[in-house]
Amino acid sequence: MARDAGRRGGRRGQGVRRPSSGLKQLDWRALENPYDPIKVLRDDQVEMITDTAFRILEEVGMDFLHPEALEILAKAGARVEPGSERVYMDRGLVKEALASAPSSFTLHARNPAHNLKIGDRNIVFGCVGSAPNSSDTDGGRRPGNYRDYKNFLRLTQAFNIIHFVAGYPVEPVDLHPSTRHLDALRDCVTLTDKAFHAYSLGRTRILDGLEIVRIGHGMTESELAAKPCLFTIVNTSSPLRLDGPMIEGVIEMARRNQVVIITPFTLSGAMSPATVAGALAQQHAEAMAGMAFAQMVNPGAPVIYGGFTSNVDMKSGAPAFGTPEYSRAALAGGQLARHIGVPYRSSNANAANCVDAQAAYESQMSIWGAVMGHANFMMHGAGWLEGGLCASFEKFVLDAEMLQMMAEFIRPLEVSEDAIGLEAIREVGPGGHFFGAAHTLERYETAFYDPIISDWRNFENWQDAGSETATQRANRLYKSVLEDFTPPALDPAVKEELDAFVARRTAEGGAEAA
Repeated sequence: MARDAGRRGGRRGQGVRRPSSGLKQLDWRALENPYDPIKVLRDDQVEMITDTAFRILEEVGMDFLHPEALEILAKAGARVEPGSERVYMDRGLVKEALASAPSSFTLHARNPAHNLKIGDRNIVFGCVGSAPNSSDTDGGRRPGNYRDYKNFLRLTQAFNIIHFVAGYPVEPVDLHPSTRHLDALRDCVTLTDKAFHAYSLGRTRILDGLEIVRIGHGMTESELAAKPCLFTIVNTSSPLRLDGPMIEGVIEMARRNQVVIITPFTLSGAMSPATVAGALAQQHAEAMAGMAFAQMVNPGAPVIYGGFTSNVDMKSGAPAFGTPEYSRAALAGGQLARHIGVPYRSSNANAANCVDAQAAYESQMSIWGAVMGHANFMMHGAGWLEGGLCASFEKFVLDAEMLQMMAEFIRPLEVSEDAIGLEAIREVGPGGHFFGAAHTLERYETAFYDPIISDWRNFENWQDAGSETATQRANRLYKSVLEDFTPPALDPAVKEELDAFVARRTAEGGAEAA
C-alpha cells in the first residue's frame, strides 16, 4: 500500500493532494479498524442462529439450478434429490469445505499501490454499483448511459477514499447487452488502476472478464491464478436458491482463484422471515452453502461472506435500507462471518429518493453498521440512492466525505507527551488562549480533519459567499474533478492487446443477452 498520509493524514499541508479542481482529500492509505466490534448477539445466540442455518441446509435444502453444480456437490458428498435440483448438505460437509476458505487475502489492483488487504481488521470502500439510473441536479434523473458510466469510473479513480470499482456504477443501457461487458470492463482498466468487479451473468461474460483483467495486469493465466485480481458478487435468489448464471460465475472464478462474494438478498418479510433473527438464519444458510460450493470447486479459493439483510416497508412492500433493522443485521452478520472465519462484506445503502437529509442519515446508519460490525469490504460506498435504483453524482461526493470522516474516526488516537502538550498549557496558563502558542503554530495546518464539502464558516460569511448547500457544493466539485481528470498510466502494449481482444470478441457477438 502507499504510505500512510502525513502526521494527520490528509489535512492541509503535508499528506494532502490538491489538484487544480480544488479537491481536498486524504491520501490513499490502508485502513484498519482499531476498535472492538459491536456485538448485538450473545455467544449462545450466534450458536442458535448457526445451528438453525445448518438445519435449513440439512432439512429444507437449497436449490442449485445447474447440472454441473449438482455433479460437483454430489461428488463432494452432498445429497442431491433425484429428479430435482434440491441439494441437502449436512453440517459436517459444510464445515469441512469452509475450513479451506482463507481468513484473509490480498486483492491485487493494476497499480500495486492500490492492492487491498481483505480480512482481519482491514476495511475497504467501493463505489456504487449496478444502478439502472443516474442523476445530478443539472440533468435530473435519467436511464443509465455510457457517458455517466465513464464519469463515475473517473470519480472512483480520483477519490482516494474509494478503494475499488464495485461493478458498473450505473448500467450503460445504451450499449448493446451482448457486448456491453467488453466495453465496460475495458474502461475499468483504462480509466482506473484500482481493483474491479465482473458480473456473474453466465460463463461467457465471466471468462471475458477474467481475460480482460489478465491482459490489464500483463499476466499469464498461471500468474493470474496465483494472484486474486478480480471479484464478483454472487447473489442467491432468496429464499434458498442459486441460479444457473451465478453458479457458472462461481465455478469459473473459483477455479482460477479469484474472489467470490456470496451475498444472500434476504429482505425480512419478503424473501425471508419477518424477523431479523429469522432473516439472519436464512442468510447464514445461503451464504455458507455458496461459499462451501466455491471451496468444493477449488479448496482455498478466496470467498467473502456477504451480508445484505434488511426489511421491507410492510405498508408498500418496498425495500428499506439504513433502518435500525438493517444496521443491527449488519452488526450481527459480522459476528456470523467471524464465527466461521471468513471476511465480511456489507454496504452503504439508503432508500431516499433524492440527495436530502434522509439520504444522509440512512447512509450514516449503514456506514456505522458496517464499520462497527467490522465489515472488511463495503459495497456501494459512494453514490447509492433510491434503494440502489439510482447512482447520484452529488451523493457520490457527499458519501466520500462521510467515508473520509469515518477513516479519520478509526485512526488510532495519538496519546504522547508531545500530543498532550503540557508545555503549551504551561505557556498559556490560566485565562489565555492557544492560537499563538508554539504547540499550535507547529501543527495548525495538520491538526484536524479538513473536509471535502462541509462548510464551517459562520452564517454571515456563508450567506455572503452565496448560501450554497452541501448538495450544491458537491455538484460543483464533481464537475470540477471530471474536468481535471487524467487517466492513470497504462502500458501502450497492454492497451493495444486489450483493444484487440475487445474488438475480436465484439465481432464474434459477445455473449447472449442476459
